[in-house]
Amino acid sequence: MTSLAPLPRERAKRIVYIGTPEIAVAPLRALVAAGFEVELVITGVDKRRGRGSETTANPVKTAALELNIRVSHDINDVLKLNPDGLLGVVVAFGSIIATKMLQHVPMINIHYSALPRWRGAAPVERAILEGDSTTAVCVIQVVEQLDAGDVLASSPCEIREDDSVTGLRDRLGQLAIPLLIDICSNGVSSQQAQVGEVVIARKISTDDLAITWSSSSEFISRQVRLGNAFTFFEGKRFKVHEARCTSEKLSVGTILFKDGKVLVGTLNGSMQLVSVQPEGKPRIPASEWARGARLSNTSAFSDR
Repeated sequence: MTSLAPLPRERAKRIVYIGTPEIAVAPLRALVAAGFEVELVITGVDKRRGRGSETTANPVKTAALELNIRVSHDINDVLKLNPDGLLGVVVAFGSIIATKMLQHVPMINIHYSALPRWRGAAPVERAILEGDSTTAVCVIQVVEQLDAGDVLASSPCEIREDDSVTGLRDRLGQLAIPLLIDICSNGVSSQQAQVGEVVIARKISTDDLAITWSSSSEFISRQVRLGNAFTFFEGKRFKVHEARCTSEKLSVGTILFKDGKVLVGTLNGSMQLVSVQPEGKPRIPASEWARGARLSNTSAFSDR
């Protein structure tokens, strides 16, 4: 195995921060608030949003500029930094970091799962979809293999039955910050190899979000909690943004509008739809949709 730059055993003198999305903003702000010198931020390139030609900075770049921190889109700029007292902090960067970087600067990463379960792109989403009852946030050493480094600190977290991806990710983010600040302040005091079955958290696909009403209510609920789950009504895509399990028995896929509630039959009961979005229309309460949909005794959702 390639010899990597040694992890710090004392306070980091300077930090290079590597991350892109919204979840990576709070740790960056926390490091600055704790008095650390963030010398450089490496982040994803600006992207076009909407139909125009204008580009928009990502959340980490926006925060870094507000904090007057130098920003680069080229990770090779890490190699230009003096490695003395330098620590790399990686949060949701989305790309493998080359070995030459890890030999130049020690790097740690915040990962939002109970490693080695859910290594990879979508750890929070996969934990919810698979019905895990608990997860964790880990601070790990960045090594050549994705999310395979030693665990330097961790904190467990319960997954609640109503947790959305955003809500759970926010809670994990709050748990991560004191772990990160402690390591950056005092150096690494614990280093444990990952133990257990390695499970890969693939990106969430369209298939993962497609509701099959012959599934259990519990599984459909988990799909909805991921965001953008969908079914089809009269041949058009129909998003289900919020729903809850109920015990009322209905035929699979059948829609019942009763006492102001929209119920849909599943394998083992039904789902009450709370917030929905018909194709080409804004998100609305399910009861409002049902009143205008002219439902009949044979109205049903389909898988396609």
